[in-house]
Amino acid sequence: MSKKRKIDSECRIFKEQWTYDYFFIQCKERAVCLLCQESVAVFKDYNLRRHYETRHKDKYDCLVGQVRKDKILKLKNLLSTQQNTFVKQKQLNISSLRASFHVAKLIARTGKPFTEGEFVKECLLSVAKEVCPEKTDLFNTVSLSAPTITRRIEEMGDNLHQHLQKSSKNLCYFSLALDESTDVRDSAQLLIFIRGTNSQFEVTEELAALQSIKGTTTGEDIYEKVCQTVTDLELDWGKLASVTTDGAPSMVGSVKGVVARINQEMDKHRYSRPIAIHCLIHQQALCCKSLKWDSVMKVVVSCVNFIRAHALNHRQFQELLSELNACHEDILYHTEVRWLSRGKVLKRFYDLLPEVSAFLLSKNKEIPELQDAEWKWHLAFLTDVTEQLNVLNLQLQGNGKLVCDMYSHVKAFEVKLELLIKHVKEENFCHLPITQKLLAEKPEVAFPNQKCVDALEMLKREFQIRFKELHLHEQDIQLFRNPFSVDIEIVDPIYQMELAELQNCDSLKDSFKSSKLTNFYASLASETYPNLRKHALKMATIFGSTYVCEQTFSRMKHLKSPTRSRITDAHLHHLLRMAVTNMEPDIDYLISQKQAHTSH
Repeated sequence: MSKKRKIDSECRIFKEQWTYDYFFIQCKERAVCLLCQESVAVFKDYNLRRHYETRHKDKYDCLVGQVRKDKILKLKNLLSTQQNTFVKQKQLNISSLRASFHVAKLIARTGKPFTEGEFVKECLLSVAKEVCPEKTDLFNTVSLSAPTITRRIEEMGDNLHQHLQKSSKNLCYFSLALDESTDVRDSAQLLIFIRGTNSQFEVTEELAALQSIKGTTTGEDIYEKVCQTVTDLELDWGKLASVTTDGAPSMVGSVKGVVARINQEMDKHRYSRPIAIHCLIHQQALCCKSLKWDSVMKVVVSCVNFIRAHALNHRQFQELLSELNACHEDILYHTEVRWLSRGKVLKRFYDLLPEVSAFLLSKNKEIPELQDAEWKWHLAFLTDVTEQLNVLNLQLQGNGKLVCDMYSHVKAFEVKLELLIKHVKEENFCHLPITQKLLAEKPEVAFPNQKCVDALEMLKREFQIRFKELHLHEQDIQLFRNPFSVDIEIVDPIYQMELAELQNCDSLKDSFKSSKLTNFYASLASETYPNLRKHALKMATIFGSTYVCEQTFSRMKHLKSPTRSRITDAHLHHLLRMAVTNMEPDIDYLISQKQAHTSH
């Protein structure tokens, strides 16, 4: 039996002569009649001739020679104009759609209400009328209504989630940062951030989920949300390197805390337990609280509140500062929950101490401590030490910080404390500038040496206790931070042969000095250094703090404010994801999935 003939396989070619004979031209894969715009699928003389003879021969057969050629050229130009009109309109529709997505992205990332799209359109139209009035209709085609902006943000949020799902499948190891807080409507919101590395040491740090918890927020409740997120991203529990929390009982409880429940799950599947990290910034802040010095802080806060809590006092104090050309224009409030608040308040208060004293006396408010020479020593010393703590806090802040760098800052501060204790005992204030300045004024009372030394000793003990668990991982951290400086004999045997090879390779030593840490490990041959690369992949994922969670909660407070409290959890999730992501939504893909329409 003969095979059925397929026209597509005949490879027919359009002949130029057919244009003159039958008024046909080739348009893509079809022959199109210039006279009626009908198309013929098969390039075959018989098909084109039959169409011409049955439809157009009587009218156009009389055209011959140059007249026929001129007619063909005119018809070609007319067809081209019609086709370009449709193409141009489609391109304008797509451009309007793309503009709508970009405006929606800006609205989401700046935390503006969805209704701002309509205001943006009014602005665009106003500008267009003044600058390019002939193009006003083009700007009018961009759809920026509140429902449209809402849909665009939902689509981009889902698209980013799909990107994260896709990239998560390539992760060799990942870590989680967890923190829970309440929004303006007292709904419990759990933030889960993921940081992972693939085989090329490319780091992915993204918002994994914002989980709303209805009812209680026990460790079991939070653990269920974590499991839900891990399942949703199709992550392998065996690749979990560490879990970083704020140290709340629901997170670190020994039996029912989230970390304990995760450890139980890991033990069940015989996976190695993840490293549990208590946020280093939070622990540093707790260490600062051990340095209470209520005798100083109560007086400072009382004076500040007297000035700032009464509008008249505040205005008069600002006027006094202006008249005296003081170094600052105002005094600061103290806020306990802000990490750097105490240091800034103390520094500003000390700088304005003469002006504060004069103002309080003018108001007949006596504060004996302000005239007490020993109290001034305490204020100066506490200001200096708090400034040192603030410097450490700032060093620990920031996104994408490697745990080895954060640990180095903590260790360095512990060395600084040792040095300060030694210097204060000797009354050497070279690292305490405000105390040094007060000493130069030759106060009547001697420096309270023992009290200040005791305060530093207590702060030192607090650091040792709170960072004890982190010190247990010092060897692993040091191996990651600088594999050339570790002692081969004290590291785990699985690394010894690889370290012997690494530490005696001059080219790698040079590369280590000039490269970023993750880039250096990415350059190591996986065949020669498999265990060192594996160790580095794990360590590069660890969150040293929940800073990224705290930062995102600040955005959440801005997004879900008292004037915008009815925003849904789903929309809040999309907005936060777009606000903190390092990825870009694939707008071209989203446009290809829909038909472009103009605004109406």
